[in-house]
Amino acid sequence: MIQRYSGKKLYLMASPAIDSAWLSSSSEPCCKSLNVCIEEANPADILPVLEGPMSSVSDNSNIPKPPPLRSKMCTRTKYSKRPLDCSIVPRETKDTWDKLFKEGYGADVCIITEDESCVLAHSNVLSIASPVLGNVLRLSKVKHGKKYIKISGVPNGAVCVFIRFLYSSCYVKEELKKFVLPLLVLSHSYSVPALKRVCICILEQGWLTRENVIDVLQLARNCDASRLAFICVRMVVKDFKSISSTEGWKVMKRANPALEQELVEAVVEADTRKQERQRKMEEKKIYLQLYEAMEALLHICKDGCRTIGPRDKVLKGSQVTCNFPACKGLETLVRHFSNCKTRVPGGCVHCKRMWQLLELHSRMCNEPDSCKVPLCRHFKEKMQQQSKKDETKWKLLVSKVVAAKNSVGSFSSRRSGLS
Repeated sequence: MIQRYSGKKLYLMASPAIDSAWLSSSSEPCCKSLNVCIEEANPADILPVLEGPMSSVSDNSNIPKPPPLRSKMCTRTKYSKRPLDCSIVPRETKDTWDKLFKEGYGADVCIITEDESCVLAHSNVLSIASPVLGNVLRLSKVKHGKKYIKISGVPNGAVCVFIRFLYSSCYVKEELKKFVLPLLVLSHSYSVPALKRVCICILEQGWLTRENVIDVLQLARNCDASRLAFICVRMVVKDFKSISSTEGWKVMKRANPALEQELVEAVVEADTRKQERQRKMEEKKIYLQLYEAMEALLHICKDGCRTIGPRDKVLKGSQVTCNFPACKGLETLVRHFSNCKTRVPGGCVHCKRMWQLLELHSRMCNEPDSCKVPLCRHFKEKMQQQSKKDETKWKLLVSKVVAAKNSVGSFSSRRSGLS
């Protein structure tokens, strides 16, 4: 079903929980802008930074004098002495306004609804609560002592809830939930931001379903409810497979193909970001494992671990759990490397991996002369003979390993924190 709303086409999807007959073609949106003024700080009010070298504490001659205190005459009061505005409305006051609306005493306005019923109201109250209704009432003529205006396209119950809210800001929660969509349209069309906020809050808190989210999305965009529209788009992206099979999606696809294309692109973009995030996480995990391997290699070659270590250490063969997670796998790799008959780079997969770890350590080591890791100085000398392409690759690898370590803290600090 296609309705016209606010001078634009408004497409309402066929949803079992929504009656689309209430959309009005005579409603006029009234949007207001909010001007925000930001006061910049005065540079003259900021103390200048002292230039020049600092003298000793005992030298009082170079210490600048503090600025004089501001006089009370030129000091602006930060807080006004008048009491702050309060918004405490007694229940009796709300009941009085509710009674005035329900009894219609002295009413001078008759609001004709969709089913030709009449809702009595007061022009002064309507004009103050809604500037749009105030303009409509000024243009309407008096007949038989009353002004007659018509609000069509929405159920009679929605009009009653709307007018009551203009009087006392009161509502029955069940009625508001029942007419939340037409009330959102009315609050936007007649510029009642308080009611609009209430409707948006209800829609955001568990009212959205897979069947009505497409309808609410289109309505939210026509009513300038950007947050609600964002929540709807996020829900579509999260559950695209089931939502794209609903009747609302099929009708939107025929009536508004541009919106369908936008939502599909949003889903594709979200999937791309998710894959890229997972790829970076896996990449970061690998670089972190390499750094832990460097720590474990240094631990084995310097201190020794269980049954493997340097020649100047006496090992007891203890099976105590090592605090370095990479130590066990690296110990197996070192044993293979020491006993492998091939051992040439490229000849054995495990030996090749060990050669790469030794070279990576050499590039990260800052003390090659006193380092106990085998071949550390050898790889330092080998760097000078490598091509620029290989040198660039190794530098990039080292930078990524260091960055991964810095992003989560050093392995040693994490290990001490756990112990």
